[in-house]
Amino acid sequence: MTDPRTWLTTALRLVAGIAIAVPAALLLGASPAAAHPMPHSVVQLDVYKDSVTARLALPVGDFTTASGIDLNTVKSSALATKSQAIRTYLAAHIHPTTLKGEAWQVAIGALSLSRTEQTSTGPYRELVARAVLTPPAGADVRHFTLDYDVIVHQVVTHITLVSVRQDWAAGRVTGDGATQVGTIRLDVRHMKVPPLTVDLGKGSAWRGFVAMLQLGANHILTGTDHLLFLLILLLPAPLLAAGGRWNGGLAGPRAALTRIGRITLAFTVGHSVALAATALTRFEIPGRPVEAFIAASILVGAVHAIRPLFPGKEAIVAGVFGLGHGMAFSFILAEMHLSTGQLATSLLAFNLGIELVQLLLVCLALPSLLVLARLRVQPVLRVTGALITATAALGWLADRLGLPNPVARAADSAGSHTTGMLTVLALAAVAAVGWTLVVRQRGRGLPELGTAT
Repeated sequence: MTDPRTWLTTALRLVAGIAIAVPAALLLGASPAAAHPMPHSVVQLDVYKDSVTARLALPVGDFTTASGIDLNTVKSSALATKSQAIRTYLAAHIHPTTLKGEAWQVAIGALSLSRTEQTSTGPYRELVARAVLTPPAGADVRHFTLDYDVIVHQVVTHITLVSVRQDWAAGRVTGDGATQVGTIRLDVRHMKVPPLTVDLGKGSAWRGFVAMLQLGANHILTGTDHLLFLLILLLPAPLLAAGGRWNGGLAGPRAALTRIGRITLAFTVGHSVALAATALTRFEIPGRPVEAFIAASILVGAVHAIRPLFPGKEAIVAGVFGLGHGMAFSFILAEMHLSTGQLATSLLAFNLGIELVQLLLVCLALPSLLVLARLRVQPVLRVTGALITATAALGWLADRLGLPNPVARAADSAGSHTTGMLTVLALAAVAAVGWTLVVRQRGRGLPELGTAT
């Protein structure tokens, strides 16, 4: 008969084995992401006419493991001491070729360290590198093979997501978001990292034109400062000045329409000329002075709406200040690094988008401006609108001179509510037209202009 102590010992060993085996099986059977989510690399492609720029975002921990270049304790200020080794390593593991196997040139550019976070990973440090990939002369830049194993050749669980951030010929021009084109990872069956075939499809100048048209339209809609400048100059357009105040009566419908048309046209010509000149010559202008100039132009327009500073000369002022606004518009095109042909097409489409939306907004605001000028509450509404605009302009001016403030942030956020703004303008236009028709039908003259300030 077996000794009871033997049975007890055996049972204890069995329990201990289960206690070890079950967790081990769970860990071994789980995917690496489920056991401990690890950040992946991201390669974002900007596609140009004759080259592709790749932005590599590489987790520092995995990069250190794969390359042997220790960046875990390196600060951003000391990254230059490792830059040559990093560039050499990256160039050795990035090999784009044509579909026929012809090698592309690879140039590793700027390097930087930053902190970021991916879903479920928590914050971590990443190395950001810029690489310019240039195909042989005459090769197709939209179809190529990307042989890339920067980290995954050593960290076999690592994944690289490849996406397109900017592609003018495909109509992707904003850089917001990205379209994934593939994933690079270890093929566990063959224990190799297969190259990724990048197929960007057919591009066309028409798709680039349409995308830039939409970009121009969206830019003027969300550019609260540009809209405020134009509208604040139009606000007193139906009024006449006398004695340094807006109390000279009404300009009359035809005269008011002429003034509004001239102001709008002058602003259009001003920003169009500046946009074309700075974009086509690729003239680099510091952004902060231009943005501060725009804020100052809005402030001047707001003061003019309260007390006439340049009555009858609004068109000239709109044209001069429009030059600064056009320079600001050109910053959008400069960031795209387009070829000369693409730039010319983009300039036409972008400006056309701006003008179409600007024309729409003026048409929507026009009935309200004409009716408002004849109401007794006109002075109060005009001055209130001008004071709000001046407050926003002062906030922007301070912010663009290096003094961030909540007023500027609130004014900027107004650009995210374009649907509401268009709805209000449309309803105001309908109400103004309806009011005018009712007054005419009743055979009564329009109310006289109230006391101006």
